[in-house]
Amino acid sequence: MLRIVLFSTLSCACSLVMAQPAESATTQNGLVAVYQEALNNNSDLAAERAGLAAQREAIPQARAGLLPQLSLGAQVNDTHMSLGLKQNDTLGIAEGRYKSDRSSQMIQANLSQPLFRADRWFQLQAAKAGTEQAEYQFSAAQQNLILQTAEGYFSALRAQDALATARAEEAALFRQLDQTRERFKVGLTDETDVLQAQASYDTAKANSSLASRNVQDAFQGLARLTNREYNALEGIRHDLPILPPMPNDAKAWVDRAVAQNLQLLASNSAVDTAQEILRQRKAGHLPTVDAVARYQRGDNDAFNLPNPGVDIFDSPVSQRSVGVQINVPLYTGGLTSSQVREAYQRLDQSEQQRESMRREVVQNTRNYHRAINTDVEQIAARKQNIASSQRALEATQIAYQVGTRSIVDVLDIQRQLYNAVREYNNARYDYILDNLRLKQSAGILSPNDLLELSRYLKPDYDPDRDFLPPDLAKPISMTQRPSLRP
Repeated sequence: MLRIVLFSTLSCACSLVMAQPAESATTQNGLVAVYQEALNNNSDLAAERAGLAAQREAIPQARAGLLPQLSLGAQVNDTHMSLGLKQNDTLGIAEGRYKSDRSSQMIQANLSQPLFRADRWFQLQAAKAGTEQAEYQFSAAQQNLILQTAEGYFSALRAQDALATARAEEAALFRQLDQTRERFKVGLTDETDVLQAQASYDTAKANSSLASRNVQDAFQGLARLTNREYNALEGIRHDLPILPPMPNDAKAWVDRAVAQNLQLLASNSAVDTAQEILRQRKAGHLPTVDAVARYQRGDNDAFNLPNPGVDIFDSPVSQRSVGVQINVPLYTGGLTSSQVREAYQRLDQSEQQRESMRREVVQNTRNYHRAINTDVEQIAARKQNIASSQRALEATQIAYQVGTRSIVDVLDIQRQLYNAVREYNNARYDYILDNLRLKQSAGILSPNDLLELSRYLKPDYDPDRDFLPPDLAKPISMTQRPSLRP
């Protein structure tokens, strides 16, 4: 089973990758290192771990009800009596007060062993099922932390690439505005073209400001997850293999998810727990049988025997008893019957929740499988769209110079180009995350998936330089852009 093994696997895997040579290991800003920080500092996972440890205590607590119970007690009593007497000449009693001080001591040991306690037996089975449920939930929390780390990490990279794209667009529109102003000065265009170019540039500048804020927000989300501030991350290289899911069969993935999804397995254990609790409640109608033994030792007064002044008993006195105790619940005010009815409803509730979870898992698995195939197509199409838009922009700019196209045409093509860039990068990050989500839904997401992704990270990643593949980046490079502030 996956369950708790996932945690130790991650620790070993992270230790291994951090010990590798510099050319293959990740830096402190790499995906695996960020996950290690999340693993060490994430409060949600720590809470789940504490909850699991607490739930595990339910088993010894329930088992204790089936084991012998031994107790030792002691009793010490002091009795002071003062009695008024009337004079009785016949009996020779003089008037006065009679006083008596008596003390008693006793120790006792009680031993009981349940012989038939059906309710406690089913309570133990419910505790085992509940602990299994908690283990599945903790493993699901571990998987969720893997996915949350990847989502936070690649959301930050996505935001950085979006900012780089926005800056590149802003720079291109500034150049276009500058050229339009020069053409206006020499009478090659009218003021309308200048105003349109200015409006497009202003919009791009506002978009850059918004993209910059989104980067800060994304890094803050990562800081919340890891309790550490980041200002740079290793970026994903453009040679990451873009492949359909293997196997590329939705039914195969659904079958695996139904069998291995951790949340669904936890729901199965929840049903088992509810069934055992129902049996426990029903057992409340059954008799209980216990073997009991008692040993007592004390003085005469402790056993209500004549006081030591009557010299017919030795002191101390001891008493031993062994027997079987049977209790038959005849009427409990309707409590047991009500608890049985409640347990039936709790069982129905857990079964309905399991069915709802199963449907959700099936739907999500199919959706993620379909999304990955769409992402593969989108990445190829968006990359081609960038190349086509670049060529279209070059042709439109030439046509604008000779007067066969308007400034609006140029601005539209530029907008189309940078939208294609944004969509291309979005498709890349969607592809990565959809793959991880599919594996989580199928119950097979593991730290190895992060290690595999880390092979395609670029330690010296510069968003302004690397937000596009090398073969497409040159035409819209920002390395030689002019100042954006006229």
